[in-house]
Amino acid sequence: MTRLIALLALVLASLSVAMPARAADDISAVSRSVVRVVTVAMVDGEVVGFGHGSGIAITPTRILTNAHVVESAAKYPQNVALGIVPSEGQKSYAGKLIAIDTTRDLALVEMTEGRVPAAAIYTGPLESGADVVALGYPGNVDLATARSAADYITPRTPVRSEGNMSNRQSVDGVAMLVHTAKISRGNSGGPLVDQCGRIVGINTAITRADDGDSPFAFAISVPEVGRFLSDSRQEYRSVGTSCLTMAEAAARDRALTDAEARAEAAATAQKEAKAELERELKLQRANDAALSARENRIAIAGVLFVLGALGAGAGLLFYNQQKLRNAKIAGGGGGALILIAAILFLTRPDAHADLSDLADEADESPAAGTETPEVAAGDFLCTIEPERSRITVSSTDDVPVDLAKGGCVNDRTQYTRGADGRWQRILVPNEEATVTIASIDPEAREYRVERYLLDAETMAKAREIRAASDIKGCTADAQALAAFTTQQDAVKAVLPPTPNERLVYRCQQVARR
Repeated sequence: MTRLIALLALVLASLSVAMPARAADDISAVSRSVVRVVTVAMVDGEVVGFGHGSGIAITPTRILTNAHVVESAAKYPQNVALGIVPSEGQKSYAGKLIAIDTTRDLALVEMTEGRVPAAAIYTGPLESGADVVALGYPGNVDLATARSAADYITPRTPVRSEGNMSNRQSVDGVAMLVHTAKISRGNSGGPLVDQCGRIVGINTAITRADDGDSPFAFAISVPEVGRFLSDSRQEYRSVGTSCLTMAEAAARDRALTDAEARAEAAATAQKEAKAELERELKLQRANDAALSARENRIAIAGVLFVLGALGAGAGLLFYNQQKLRNAKIAGGGGGALILIAAILFLTRPDAHADLSDLADEADESPAAGTETPEVAAGDFLCTIEPERSRITVSSTDDVPVDLAKGGCVNDRTQYTRGADGRWQRILVPNEEATVTIASIDPEAREYRVERYLLDAETMAKAREIRAASDIKGCTADAQALAAFTTQQDAVKAVLPPTPNERLVYRCQQVARR
């Protein structure tokens, strides 16, 4: 068996085929997760059998396929070797059978080396008539194009075939999808995907087309696939959101953003109207108080004037009676009361209050809820907004974002600030065939992730540009940041016009840890 595996590895490793770059549409993206599964049977060092089917990567090293594609390897492990041929790259790899379920016709194979992009399984509803695409390596295409056995283990793009989901049928107790995407021998084990590139089934069989009958295809349904993977203790990525085009997702995002802006404007207008009403009531109360104070002052002045006049009259009377001491007391008191009355009258309040202080206070105090807090930096917890996002393959767990004022995120990743005020970073990983543009707007409290699922050639270009970066971690060096911004722009220039995914998160500021 060791010699058999070594022979297969030698054949696979000798291949060197350069693959052209492909567009970043969703079907092309998931095509890079499709592989050819090869079986080679040998007896006494001689090849006595060769078989092949299709498969789909559910992790970078685990391949889902049909049981009948690899059944010979399960029955004769000492004489049958498995091979995995990716859809792109320069070599193929040996495989190892991990699990098999002949009832469901499903199997799990592990690549002993190498990695391929992993696809996601769609767990949401799939309606009759939905557009679907079958991907794989149909044997009739191979017969027309293959010229030698090596052609079957040469990385090449899978064939795609479009159709519609017809209905669901149970075949020997296994839930199946009936669809019209054309498949043939060799497509077995390959995926049936929706327009967003998520797995909705595993192709397994076709009907016979006798006497001109139209052929139909059968794909093992996602619930059956999920139970098989669960029984095999195999984790996988799943997405349950409906499939939207990027244009539809962007239009919905704009509509929701506009609706939020209108609701916020209406709430602000309502608060301002309430504040204005409260101000008018305060003004009215102040005017009423001013008028009351004026009237009270005039009344007191009038009483004092009358009392002063009476005192002055009494003083005059006492004077005529030659009671000079009493005349001075009465006349002086009366004169003083008249003087006080005159002062009170002359200093009486205006009928309208002096409201300048109140008006200034009203002008300087913004309406409730209109303040813009200072959040140029902070610790955020960001939660996905599915209705504003286009989700195809990614997890949507909450994302913690600790943003420092200089653009250092989570104490390890340097972001740069654009003219629009957003902090941004382009991430180019070594392992995954994905470029991610992550950005955060701290004022709007919004975090965005845009992912580009790319072919090997474009990924190589992006990695080459990224390799020139001197920034490791975070920095405050202005010259280094300027060079880093230029490099980020260069990476962006090699990306397709639109991403495959756009995840929009709403962030809440939390206490610093």
